[in-house]
Amino acid sequence: MNTWITIILTLGASVLFFRTMAHYFIFRKIKLLIEKIKKQRTVHQNRQRSGNLIEELEHQVKEWSAERKEEIEQLEKLENYRKEFLGNVSHELKTPIFNIQGYISTLLDGGLEDKTINLDYLKRAEKSVYRMIAIVEDLQTITQLEKGELEIEEEHFDMVTLIKDVIDAQELKAKEKKISLELTNDPASQVFVFADRFRIRQVLVNLVVNSVRYGKENGKTIIKISDVGEKIIIEVADSGIGIPAEHLSRIFERFYRADKSRSREQGGTGLGLSIVKHILEAHGQTISVMSTEGAGSVFSFTLKKG
Repeated sequence: MNTWITIILTLGASVLFFRTMAHYFIFRKIKLLIEKIKKQRTVHQNRQRSGNLIEELEHQVKEWSAERKEEIEQLEKLENYRKEFLGNVSHELKTPIFNIQGYISTLLDGGLEDKTINLDYLKRAEKSVYRMIAIVEDLQTITQLEKGELEIEEEHFDMVTLIKDVIDAQELKAKEKKISLELTNDPASQVFVFADRFRIRQVLVNLVVNSVRYGKENGKTIIKISDVGEKIIIEVADSGIGIPAEHLSRIFERFYRADKSRSREQGGTGLGLSIVKHILEAHGQTISVMSTEGAGSVFSFTLKKG
């Protein structure tokens, strides 16, 4: 009996010993392997995250670099535009200033007593003064429009009546160049719009004056109104000298002239089309131009129906 008890106790102790050893050597090894696997997985994930972070940073750096490059290019364009604008302002003002200086110097040097030239020179000086005033006023108008300081007072009015009024006002200058001004729509009909009557008259005057100024003798300026749903389109078409294709994208810039020498001979401040564009933008409308050199131009702008 004691022998069996001893054997059972010995076997129990052996099993316990082997279980303890198995747990220590085998399960501990397995645990270490599991921890190692977890550690490697964490390292891999960290590496992956690190890799993603690097890629993201690289992408952000590229984006930042592209944005800065675009900003620099834009600043360079603005700087070039500023220099060109200042040069144009100086050139436009220089001519009347030098003219006034020349006329007054001649009068002070004895011309004032010469009845053959004194009144003529004073009138020429006055004309140059008016030209300077016109340039300054046009610049002021554009600045106010850009800043939103010039209020647009919209009202309902008949576009046909306004166009006829502009044609009547410019008819004398047109006849001097043997250019006819025509409204193709039925003059008896009415087309109401909702806009600032005074400013839209400025737009029409500028476009009609330009069509006469750069028109050909025995030519035509035709004004047409078209209905396009909630808006109307007004077209001012001429049979003048036209605008070269390379200049079309810039004609609404301040002081920009496609043919500088000829443009200055024809008069004007060089700001008319820029004012036209700003007035229409203040109304939330657009203007476009189509032109063929030597054949004429068509300026089209939209207005809200009244």
